[in-house]
Amino acid sequence: MSAGNHSFVTEFVIVGFPGLQPEFYGLASTVLFLVYFCTAVGNVVVLVLFATDRDLHKPMYFVILHLVVSDILFSTTTLPKIIARYWFQAGAISFTGCFVQMYLVHYFGTVNSYILFIMALDRYVSICFPLRYPMIIKNSTIHILSTTAWIVAKAGPLMMVIRAYPLPYCDSNKIMQCYCDHIAITTLACTDRVPYSFPAFVVAMVALLGPLVFIIFSYCSIIVAVVQIASPQGRLKTLSTCSGQLIIIALYYLPRCFIYLSSNIGIRFSTDLRIVIIMLYSLLPPMINPLIYSFKTKYIKQSLMKRFKKSTDPQKESVPAVS
Repeated sequence: MSAGNHSFVTEFVIVGFPGLQPEFYGLASTVLFLVYFCTAVGNVVVLVLFATDRDLHKPMYFVILHLVVSDILFSTTTLPKIIARYWFQAGAISFTGCFVQMYLVHYFGTVNSYILFIMALDRYVSICFPLRYPMIIKNSTIHILSTTAWIVAKAGPLMMVIRAYPLPYCDSNKIMQCYCDHIAITTLACTDRVPYSFPAFVVAMVALLGPLVFIIFSYCSIIVAVVQIASPQGRLKTLSTCSGQLIIIALYYLPRCFIYLSSNIGIRFSTDLRIVIIMLYSLLPPMINPLIYSFKTKYIKQSLMKRFKKSTDPQKESVPAVS
C-alpha cells in the first residue's frame, strides 16, 4: 500500500494503563522511574565490574555481559517514553518513531531469548561434558555465538516492521500499551489483521520456543547428570552453578508462556491487567538480574565484595605515624 493510505495518522499516542486515574499519574511515573534507575544502576555496576576485573573474562561471564547490554538497551527503549507520558503528559510519539520503538522492543526481546539459549548451552556442556568443556566453550566460542545471536535476531523484527508499516492507519491512534509493539500497532490498522498477525506470531514463537526447547532439554540432561553424582555435596555444588541461570530463565519465559497459552485456551484478562503482566515480565527481569548475578554467581559476588571492602577499609597509609 502507498504511504498515503496511512496519512490520516501522523503520530500515535501511548495510553499506558487505560484505567489509571489522573491522580495516580505521579505515582506511576515515580515507580517506573525507580524501576529504570535501579535497572540502569544495577546493570552498569556489573559492566564496571566486568571492565575492571580480569577474573570475570571467562565464557559464562561474557554471556552475562551480553545479557546485561541487552537489558539496558531494552529498558532504555521502553521506559523513558512511558515515564514522560505520566510525568509530563507527553504520550505522543511520531509515526516513524513508534515503528522504530516496535522494532527495538522485539529485537532486544529476541536477543535475550538467544542469549539465554547460549547460557543454557554453557551450563549443559560444563556439567554433562566437564572434561571437554575447556575445548568446546572458549571465549572465542561465546563471542561467535553471541555475535551471531545479535545478527540473526534482526530478521524477525525487521520483517514485522516492513509488513506493518505500510498498513492503512486511518482511525484511532491510541496505543493501549506502555510502548509500541506489533499487536498494539496493527490492532489500529483499518484492514484485516490476520495476514499480518499470523506470520508475526510464527516469528515470535520461533524466537521464544526454539531456544526454550533446547533449554528444557539441556536442564533435563543436567538433572540426569547430577543424579548420577554419588556425593550429595557434589550434587548440591553442581546444581548451585545453575541456580542463577534457572531464575533468570524462569523470569523471562514463564510469564510469556503463560500469556501465550492463556490467550490460546480462551482465558481473557482486562486490558489493564494484561498490560501489568506484560510490563512485569518485560521490565522486572532487567532490574532483578543484576541482583541474581551478584548473589548467585561466584566471581561476580567475589569481585563485588572485594570492591566494597576496598571502599570501606580505612586508608591506613594516609594516617601519619605517631612518634
